[in-house]
Amino acid sequence: MKAGRIFGHIRKAIHLLKLIWKKPDFIKKGLNEIKKNGFVKFKEKMIGALYSNQTYNPPENSRSLNYTDIEKEISAFSEKPLISIIMPVYNVEIKWLSLAIQSVFSQTYYNWELCIVDDASTKQEIKGYLLGINDIRVKVKFLTNNQGISGASNEAVSIAKGEYIVLLDNDDELHINALYEIVKAINQTSADFIYSDEDKIDLNGNHRFPFFKPDWSPDLLRSQMYIGHIFAFKRKLFEKVGRFRLGYEGAQDFDLALRMSEEAILIHHIPKVLYSWREIETSTASNPDSKPYAHEAGLKALNEHLVRVFGKGKAWAVEDEFHFVYDARYKIEDEAPFTSIIIPTKDKLELLEPCIESILSVTEGNDYEILILDNNSERLESKNWFAKIQGEYANIRVIQAHYEFNWSKLNNHGIRESRGNVFIFLNNDTVILSSDWMQRMSEKALRDDVGTVGGLLLFEDNTIQHAGVVMGMGGWADHIFKGMRPVHFGSPFVSPMLTRNVAASTGACLAVSRKTIDKIGGFNEEFIICGSDVELSLRAIKNGLNNIYDPHVKLYHLESKTRTSFIPEIDFIMSEKYYSPYREEGDPFFNANLSLSSVIPIQK
Repeated sequence: MKAGRIFGHIRKAIHLLKLIWKKPDFIKKGLNEIKKNGFVKFKEKMIGALYSNQTYNPPENSRSLNYTDIEKEISAFSEKPLISIIMPVYNVEIKWLSLAIQSVFSQTYYNWELCIVDDASTKQEIKGYLLGINDIRVKVKFLTNNQGISGASNEAVSIAKGEYIVLLDNDDELHINALYEIVKAINQTSADFIYSDEDKIDLNGNHRFPFFKPDWSPDLLRSQMYIGHIFAFKRKLFEKVGRFRLGYEGAQDFDLALRMSEEAILIHHIPKVLYSWREIETSTASNPDSKPYAHEAGLKALNEHLVRVFGKGKAWAVEDEFHFVYDARYKIEDEAPFTSIIIPTKDKLELLEPCIESILSVTEGNDYEILILDNNSERLESKNWFAKIQGEYANIRVIQAHYEFNWSKLNNHGIRESRGNVFIFLNNDTVILSSDWMQRMSEKALRDDVGTVGGLLLFEDNTIQHAGVVMGMGGWADHIFKGMRPVHFGSPFVSPMLTRNVAASTGACLAVSRKTIDKIGGFNEEFIICGSDVELSLRAIKNGLNNIYDPHVKLYHLESKTRTSFIPEIDFIMSEKYYSPYREEGDPFFNANLSLSSVIPIQK
């Protein structure tokens, strides 16, 4: 075992001891978890907790702000809209309600109103507390009948006058600069719909578990309600989509975000923690199981969204194995696709043969062909095997490629020889693990709005080799989550087990439709060994397409067995040319608060 792994295990053991020290009932809860959900689920939750137990530097507090500079900047804004903060209230403890309201009074941006609707609380002290607020910026309405959070929120908007709406739960807190940052974004972008990063705040006021989000990611939203808070939007957009809908309680924000995403011209993300969820037992911030009905309501909202966007019967969602996570699927138009799997190789039968065998034995669904690009194989046993496999399988062809190795040229050669309307570019050192891998990649690749599709690639020890490429990581580009266990956890970045949009995916397993290749062109043959897979994905984005990572597509990638560390100089030159905007300005599908020097998501 390598020294690095030994130290890694030691660090995890220390984290575990810290968890037990801070939470004496940790072991008891762990045993209950095992009884309830089994050891495998418990182990996954434990691993997630260990990864998440990182040092967190919360955003600056009021003592560290330069109010003079902020006031000057606000006075220079061309737009200073009235912001209506909407707060439905129901039977919350006064101490949490007081802190939530105080966080509004503390805002550095001044042009706001707080619209509170009490949803027929049975705690009499709440009414007395709300009636005692003496500030003309605060509007309070009391309902005689409980309408639920959706109905109460709509009532709050009805008494609001602002051009923009901000949602605030009655036990959470806004960062002191929350409204200032929103108005700043409005002046810079005129966005219809704005969201920010967030964290959690415990009962003692300690900030922890930050969630540093990517910029707008439609496929991530179809996997999880990652928008969360802060959630701000134009009032006219809210009215246009039909306000909050009754019957989606617990997932009302998710339903609203989905409907708004269909109509918004611009969705803007502020990469700053502007909102803190209070961790109390009845909140999903602390206990995801506290609102089981919310998961079902979310699935209902997502399925309706998919019908509106893609058409009835053309897209649907099912529950994933995790709480508040969904799996969106897409029907392939007309007839089933014909997929061409393109695999360059030079000998290496010890890798190629298991790769081909896994495709043949595991794959379900699509009609497909396998094109093996023979790039100067020398061994007689390779040539004999090529003849044998073509004789046994009519859908396998060996294409002679007698020229100097160039990964891009080989794959472009495969495209020209293929008959498919979907291409899957596959390394010879991969082994297929999921039976529906080809169906999933094809159905996404054939969407009109999609460029490239990648999957979850694992090392032999079942740790992650690829779960999406982050531009600028390690100076150029690298695979986020590399070396981590493929388990579901949320902090401080999105979970590796969620379908999401990415800047790029590795060419070791990459799906692209023929119509996309026709639109944007093939691989750039100026690259020789590495970089053209990323460049193709970046070109897709430039052409208005989305690239997708799907963790349900699972393969082994025995990377170390076929690759050397050698990279020709031209690949660096080409990478510098095409990666430069992302290296300088950042990867929109990562987060500026996260370190580019670590493949494990950690705060800078």
